[in-house]
Amino acid sequence: MTPTEFFNDAIEAGAVPAGCKLSSAYSLGAPAQSDTLARLVATGEKTATSSRFSGYLQDHDPLPAEGAYDVVVDSHGTPVALTLTTRVEIVPFMAVSAEHAAREGEQPKTLAAWRTVHEAFFAAEAAEAGGHFDPASDNVVLETFKVVYPL
Repeated sequence: MTPTEFFNDAIEAGAVPAGCKLSSAYSLGAPAQSDTLARLVATGEKTATSSRFSGYLQDHDPLPAEGAYDVVVDSHGTPVALTLTTRVEIVPFMAVSAEHAAREGEQPKTLAAWRTVHEAFFAAEAAEAGGHFDPASDNVVLETFKVVYPL
């Protein structure tokens, strides 16, 4: 099933109002982590994510938007959940809260663990794009969402 078909099923099931548009379909994290992270979203344990702000600028991609519907896919591109974005913030990396770190759902759910994992991930992602990630000065995009389909 494609993300568009999954989204249309959600509309037919009444989980999404008719006339709404699918914003995007994406996998979370590095390929080796995407299945685990998708499963955390599907079970409702992961209700937030974060990304490098500079990545959006480099790629000329639009920022996530409140009210957007997105399909989270696994490593094979198979839809696992339809989410509704409820909040988007741009904050310095070092200003991410313990509450946000816990909402990301990865174990252990501590700010220290979140910083360690995400600093390494953002640094690798930036290096791959020919850039640099500085946790002391770079901003991140924090997105909070809820699963609307399937429930």
